[in-house]
Amino acid sequence: MNILHIVASIDPASGGPIESVLRQDEACKARGVSVTRELVTLDPPDSHHLQGFPLTVHALGRPRTGSRLPWRRALEHYGYAPNLVPWLRANIGSYDTVIVDGLWNYAPFAASRVLPDGKTPYFVFPHGMMDPWFRRTYPLKHLAKQAFWLFGEGRLLAGARSAFFTCEEERREARGQFFGHPYRETVISFGTSAPPLHTTGQDTAFRAALPALDTRPYLLFLSRIHAKKGCDLLVEAFARVAADHPSVDLVVAGPDQAGLRASLEALAARRGVAARIHWAGPLYGNAKWGALYGADAFILPSHQENFGIAVAEALGCGTPVLISNKVNIWREIDTAGAGLVEPDTADGAETLLRRWFATTQAEKATMREAARSLFKDQFNVANTGPALIRTIEQFL
Repeated sequence: MNILHIVASIDPASGGPIESVLRQDEACKARGVSVTRELVTLDPPDSHHLQGFPLTVHALGRPRTGSRLPWRRALEHYGYAPNLVPWLRANIGSYDTVIVDGLWNYAPFAASRVLPDGKTPYFVFPHGMMDPWFRRTYPLKHLAKQAFWLFGEGRLLAGARSAFFTCEEERREARGQFFGHPYRETVISFGTSAPPLHTTGQDTAFRAALPALDTRPYLLFLSRIHAKKGCDLLVEAFARVAADHPSVDLVVAGPDQAGLRASLEALAARRGVAARIHWAGPLYGNAKWGALYGADAFILPSHQENFGIAVAEALGCGTPVLISNKVNIWREIDTAGAGLVEPDTADGAETLLRRWFATTQAEKATMREAARSLFKDQFNVANTGPALIRTIEQFL
């Protein structure tokens, strides 16, 4: 099967969609599933993250100008690429099927100009971008999205063989967010690669990245530093419980995409816990796996999280996860006993921490085994990657 993925960017800092494409491709090749993947993106051709990328990428974006003109900045933020629609019309017939990854940028809008009227079957992964949190938090943006839905994204989903939702919670939350253009729904298996085996080299790499942490135990936040991730809730909640648990620190790891780190550090200083919170920045390779394996628990009090690849990776490491009920796989985690779940509020985050500190060592050990089992049974891409191809074949 020859698949074209239409995605905004292959930059790893952009989040989960590109990570899922790579892991699915690796899993299919490991299982001998005959699949060839290519990608067309809004990345400028000179983007540094194109170098060494393992799949064929058609980068059709325009170079960034750094213009201060509001209209030009808006177009660049949206990813407007005038060559994309002509490219799709000229090349789409070369592929057996197309997968559109994500919404609300020029890539799916361009796809909506071409795919619904063509003969090539296609599918759409919303990747959590129809979640009601966005509607509540950015009501004016939602009105703009409704307009785009009528003329772009909605038309795209209506013409697809199916919209693919990565869990039941995502499918349920997406319903009724936009009017017009009904679409078909399928909940598909989704996952990520199994972690590498735990080694002392991973632990050493992580501790070397944060020498101030020394050998102290820690809780781990590993995600983008973004308003929707509940970082402020986490800092506030940690400040409320830190004095009662002086031996445990908090590690915050991930790219500061929205420029929030300075305000979060200021909050930590005001609350008297600045010395107990360690800011790691992005972690990769051994340092990342050392952080996940070595953490007492993984914590993510997010306001909106579609699947959460880092959550699944923590489970694969046998690390219990402390999450909000806005992480869409919370039901699976709660049922399996692989972590703790509370609302996405400061009180909810505080309760997560207090419940964790009240958990016995025996209960924590049981939780770690449950985390490994849940990952193996539901979130290992070695199984879910080939399963996605089988689902597509059934549609075709």
